[in-house]
Amino acid sequence: MFGKMQEFLQTEIKGLKDQKLYKNERIIESPQGAVIEVGGKKVLNFCANNYLGLSSHPDLIQAAHEGINARGYGLSSVRFICGTQDIHKTLEKKVSDFLGTEDTILFSSCFDANGAVFEPLLGAEDAIITDALNHASIIDGIRLSKAQRWIYAHNYFADEEKLDPSTGKALKGLEKCLKEADAAGCRFKMIATDGCFSMDGDIARLGDICDLAEKYEALVMVDDSHSTGFMGKTGRGTHEYRGVMGRIDIITTTFGKALGGASGGCISGRKEIVDWMRNKARPYLFSNTVPPSTVQATIKVMDLLSASTELRDKLENNTKKFRKEMTEAGFDIIPGDHPIVAIMFGKYPDCSKLAVDFANKMLEEGIYVIAFSFPVVPRGMDRIRVQLSAAHSFEQVDKAVAAFTKVGKELGMI
Repeated sequence: MFGKMQEFLQTEIKGLKDQKLYKNERIIESPQGAVIEVGGKKVLNFCANNYLGLSSHPDLIQAAHEGINARGYGLSSVRFICGTQDIHKTLEKKVSDFLGTEDTILFSSCFDANGAVFEPLLGAEDAIITDALNHASIIDGIRLSKAQRWIYAHNYFADEEKLDPSTGKALKGLEKCLKEADAAGCRFKMIATDGCFSMDGDIARLGDICDLAEKYEALVMVDDSHSTGFMGKTGRGTHEYRGVMGRIDIITTTFGKALGGASGGCISGRKEIVDWMRNKARPYLFSNTVPPSTVQATIKVMDLLSASTELRDKLENNTKKFRKEMTEAGFDIIPGDHPIVAIMFGKYPDCSKLAVDFANKMLEEGIYVIAFSFPVVPRGMDRIRVQLSAAHSFEQVDKAVAAFTKVGKELGMI
């Protein structure tokens, strides 16, 4: 029975390889950190979501061990049956306090949180208005809902249409979508957006979104996975960075990036919304609870970040330094403040192959980065996405810029 499908898949996989779109996974032979071991060689890692350098922090490792010792390896159950421990409630309270929300509910990942958040709240008589560049998990979560859907052009809020540069199709502005949802008689409206868009490193204009949401009586949902812990003056996230704390109804985020880098996620926001999720969210009701090791380590992270901004301050300094020096070197980077720095290749011939070749040469120089091509990004928008960490020293940042400059000259980019 598998024969025909096997032949089809073999042909398609070969096509991916021929187009330089096949994703090879490099094997890391060490803990995650600023320096990792790949193929027996130590290299500098500039493409992990380890923004605060906490993935192998000794205090978190100790806390994870303490979680196992005190509460076991796993719960073998969902939360409402016999999978809720005291530490789960402690973590939910600490996350709520950190984000400035009323309540929080834990999930095994933010992908699950985004898969959970829409369907229980919104039905066929409701509307979801979503940014065109939202993360795949938001898109998949929206698909699970029967709500009517509008897509607005990325970070575009006018009462009119514009062309999407990646597809050439006309997309509406956010206000136009909200007006159409009102005209359709929708009961509830929800605007869904990433806080930071992970491929470009640009940050949603949440002030404009909240203003329109209040004007048209819509809820606002933000996935802040690439910002919680370090964006904003005290690291609360993009709602702090944009000055809209208290105006966001739902925040989803992950513990698998800046907050320790393991797994787990949450929905945080209005008390009644979180309470409804405990009773109706399918990934919560039908998935095992977050294990004690992850919970205890994330509690430790919350304590560390609540006590000091030292790590987010160091990350900010590393980001400013790298962005400034890469711009001065002549690279085409998307401007901004986020530690995601996209080095763009789209203006060069055969940009997919060039990006892959560039990343391979960087590894030879001792710098671990990855090329991103279609379908992760639109065709012609190939890039190497660099991610800075608080674990990087200034000397390591200098080494990365020097390697980029060397390879860029060898390949005729600068």
